Amino acid sequence: MSVYKSFAVVGGGKLGLPILNALAAKGVSVILLSRPGSTTKTVPSGVPVVEVDSSDAAAVAAVFKEHKIDVALATLGAAASAAQKPLVDAAKLAGVKLFVPSEYGFATDGSAETGSILANKDEIAVQLKSVGIPSTRIYTGMFAESIPWIVDYSEGSKIKIVGKGDTPVSVTSIPDIAGFVAHVLTTAPPSELEDRILRLEGDRTTLSGLAALFNTSIEHVDGFGDARTLLQNVMATGAGSTGWDGLKKAEGTGSNAAGSANALWPGHQWQSIKEIYKL
Repeated sequence: MSVYKSFAVVGGGKLGLPILNALAAKGVSVILLSRPGSTTKTVPSGVPVVEVDSSDAAAVAAVFKEHKIDVALATLGAAASAAQKPLVDAAKLAGVKLFVPSEYGFATDGSAETGSILANKDEIAVQLKSVGIPSTRIYTGMFAESIPWIVDYSEGSKIKIVGKGDTPVSVTSIPDIAGFVAHVLTTAPPSELEDRILRLEGDRTTLSGLAALFNTSIEHVDGFGDARTLLQNVMATGAGSTGWDGLKKAEGTGSNAAGSANALWPGHQWQSIKEIYKL
């Protein structure tokens, strides 16, 4: 059984709030840390929302200490992942037992060493190790809910792809991710969580394979002029699969395989792309 009793979620975005709700549904003590002046968040009754400057390590540490936080979870967007550094310092000051960094995407381990564009997330894991805070990194692949945006698809349109789009990609829904996080953090022993990488996979596809699923055709494009070009290029390297080993440039096996951590939630039925979009 888990020894963690109190949790702090930093960031109340499209993944942060579902994780907060899932933890609250478990009946554990959980708080939400929000930026001063940010949009008011709707949270479950009894869940405190604490406004604090997340760049102020001392202020965040004071909040962690006041609420006797065991586990800190960062759920910041990719662009804000560097903002986790003072959160790590705060966790160290407050004696937090476990830090769950803002991964929730592609495989990033080893990316700091290879100089990958994903290196900023890997650097947080390096920082956590250097200060002696155990961490749980959770790889989810592409959010299932983001598929239409990533390939610029709307009903009746084509699936737009940069390159060939034939590299396997892990896909996981936000409700599945939130439910998994709440489940493992409240049931798994520390030995299954500390300094572990948990690799989820609700479904598996290629970008080109989406055309058949959505009963449409493919349009190859040079780019989108925004982050979608970058994301599709990352997928083309293989890192879109949660089992990808960036150093070996190959898929992992055993506990390093895509979807290997699904087993930590026995009996759960992971949503497929077809089910989510009623295809």
